[in-house]
Amino acid sequence: MSLASVAAADRFVDLAGLLESCEVDGFHADFLSWGHYRPEYWRNYWHTHSFHEVCLAYTGEGRFNSGDVRYDVTPGSVFLARPGDVHEIESSHTSPLGIAFWGFTFRPAASGVRTGDTKSHPAADRRSAVPDLSGWWSGLTRADGPVVSDRVGSLPALITALAAEAAAPVSGYSTALGALGATLVLETARAFALDEDLAVEPVRKDRSPLVVEAMQRHLRDNLSRPITVRDVAAAAHLSERHAERLFTQQTGASIMSTLRRLRLELAAQLLLDPTLTITDVARACGYSDVRPFSTAFRRKYGRTPGDHRRAGGTEFI
Repeated sequence: MSLASVAAADRFVDLAGLLESCEVDGFHADFLSWGHYRPEYWRNYWHTHSFHEVCLAYTGEGRFNSGDVRYDVTPGSVFLARPGDVHEIESSHTSPLGIAFWGFTFRPAASGVRTGDTKSHPAADRRSAVPDLSGWWSGLTRADGPVVSDRVGSLPALITALAAEAAAPVSGYSTALGALGATLVLETARAFALDEDLAVEPVRKDRSPLVVEAMQRHLRDNLSRPITVRDVAAAAHLSERHAERLFTQQTGASIMSTLRRLRLELAAQLLLDPTLTITDVARACGYSDVRPFSTAFRRKYGRTPGDHRRAGGTEFI
């Protein structure tokens, strides 16, 4: 979703009473203000806040003065006033600035050891001006961090989604707003974090076990249906050859031998249900006829399905 969506909405619904707080990655945020300046000349004079205030310019031009530094802002600029920062914003007369803004407090949810991403840090005074932290949250906690960014990311989509959810709340809105609010805090902090604070160790994960697990799940979910290696491979988006090789490497058995085992294990359980006939059990386990089912069952368990039922399955507990 682009900046145009923010401008097109021409609304930034007051979320007071709908989204009040959220927690994200060990931090707590209380939302205090939401707003929307339409693209017409305006100026908010020098002031400060006890909370973080963030503005997203979606149209026009203007300037953001923070302390002794002046910044020109244009569509796609995100600018931040941290608690205690003295600042002002002024729209251009000729190309009026339109912004959406949101304000929130930001603090650790609990004291103690804080971990995030692939880094771990000792307990520290989380409320100090420059906490001994690094990670996405440093975009909000570093007093010496940037105050203007062009890392818009998903911010337009998030504030538009928040506005839409708040405009017409329906069942589940609280959960939806909480999730969107937490992501908004995260994406806001990322916009102002230094590159070195965002860096994490590359994630290199062997997906083979997950792929094989998906294939096994497909087998279990379709035991009563005709299944071929082609079907299982397609479910995992693999070629038949690759699927068979990967499955055998991970499990030590072929796809079809595993299918037969799973079907007969299910049969052994279903036979203990007196409301089911042996024909019912056979069909529930993918056998169209009782004879091949009985043959396969006796080959695996050493007795017929009827003998297994009469014995109550006790030999197989």
